[in-house]
Amino acid sequence: MKNESKDLTTRYLSDKELATRYSVHRATPWRWVQSGKLPAPIKINGCTRWKLSDIQEWEANQEAAA
Repeated sequence: MKNESKDLTTRYLSDKELATRYSVHRATPWRWVQSGKLPAPIKINGCTRWKLSDIQEWEANQEAAA
């Protein structure tokens, strides 16, 4: 059986952290998700979070499209 360990250095961001990152209101990331502009968050133990690597990839795509 293959041993697949989780990467313990994976970072997750809350809606508040995303709002701070983009200097927007806390509700804005949720609006972006609803409109398909931002990757959907995931649930971890009842908390909603965005995987930092997904956000960084999204940011890179936004820069490439500009």
